[in-house]
Amino acid sequence: MTDRRLWSYKDIAAHIRVQPDTVRSYRKHGLLPPPDRVEAGKPFWYAETIRVWVAGRPGNRGRRD
Repeated sequence: MTDRRLWSYKDIAAHIRVQPDTVRSYRKHGLLPPPDRVEAGKPFWYAETIRVWVAGRPGNRGRRD
């Protein structure tokens, strides 16, 4: 079953243990995947989208959070 929860900058930041501003910077520099949805001008990603992105990040070293 696919996880269809939508994550905000804050949720992504908590998952990868950084500040939300860092995640915003990742997006600004094209390091995040495109948002799965935009609501009221705010981007959101499915949890699964972010988990796949995290698994492919350089320096990930097999993290499985």
